[in-house]
Amino acid sequence: MRPRHPARLGTVALALSLTAVGCASGGSDPSDDGAAAARKTTVTSCGKKLELDGPPQRAVALDQSSTEVLLALGLQDRMAGTSNLKTKIAPEYKAAYDEVKVVSPKILTSEQLRAAAPDLAVGGFADYFTKDRVGTREELARLGLPSFVSAVDCPPRGTDRTPFELLFKDYADLGKVFGVEKRAEKLVKEQRATLAGAAKTKKRVKGEPTVVWLYSVYGDTPYVAGGSAIPSEMSRVVGARNAFDDVDEDWPQVSWEEVAKRKPDFIVLGDLSERGKPGDSAADKLAAVRADPVMAKLPAVREKRFIEIPGTEMDPSVRAVGALPRLVTGMKDLGYVR
Repeated sequence: MRPRHPARLGTVALALSLTAVGCASGGSDPSDDGAAAARKTTVTSCGKKLELDGPPQRAVALDQSSTEVLLALGLQDRMAGTSNLKTKIAPEYKAAYDEVKVVSPKILTSEQLRAAAPDLAVGGFADYFTKDRVGTREELARLGLPSFVSAVDCPPRGTDRTPFELLFKDYADLGKVFGVEKRAEKLVKEQRATLAGAAKTKKRVKGEPTVVWLYSVYGDTPYVAGGSAIPSEMSRVVGARNAFDDVDEDWPQVSWEEVAKRKPDFIVLGDLSERGKPGDSAADKLAAVRADPVMAKLPAVREKRFIEIPGTEMDPSVRAVGALPRLVTGMKDLGYVR
């Protein structure tokens, strides 16, 4: 789902650039929640303790999800760069985004990260931190660069916290790291309200309709939401059930025969048309579904039971809650909500 790009860590150069940043870091932004430049902060991110002597001044985001979370917290002035956009930035963050340097429109390499001279690397997924990408978190830590990974991608074993609760933890932890706790609290409150509004739909849903979330189609291979992906939680919130809930993966590669075997009541088509690859747009996915002889016989396909949702809202990010009202509206239009 996130193709790998070979990269090697330039150890000496990165160490030098990080040292330079450490010497150049300024004080706190006066608009922060009273954060002091010398304030020591400790948080745990994806099993690793981060100890920071002050709020980061040159954070680099490794993906769109992380970029938009930082922008939602009003941290564009603390960002040294963004990378790896799948689609257009959300309109509400566009002005702030334009203030930040795009280090790479694609997945970041170690050389590009080094050139940005960051004091914090923020990623939505743990697999950005590998030897063939920006380097492992251990390598970066030895060079003095802390890294933050979304809790959604590495929840503790046996956790009963939902993906949305883990997202809210990200906001709170980043708020603490950057000294903008009040902004984080406000964001959590707003998103909890959207989540609660969508959850009211559950008692008005007829039965428990099953849904397949179709994220990508490469060639003739569909990738769907598995049980650990955030769309499974979205389904539960509104009273539906992900047809691939039993698969303990985020986005498993399956076959059209397997999708048809699950007999979904409706299908969500993720639209990533702005990314521009074959199979990315909702129209491409719809064409692929209809072209398969087995899928074409499904009642959901024959009766046009489809809901289109921006693909980026199907990833864990500040935009994920935006998928819930779209899902509710789609289910109402299809007759699943009384």
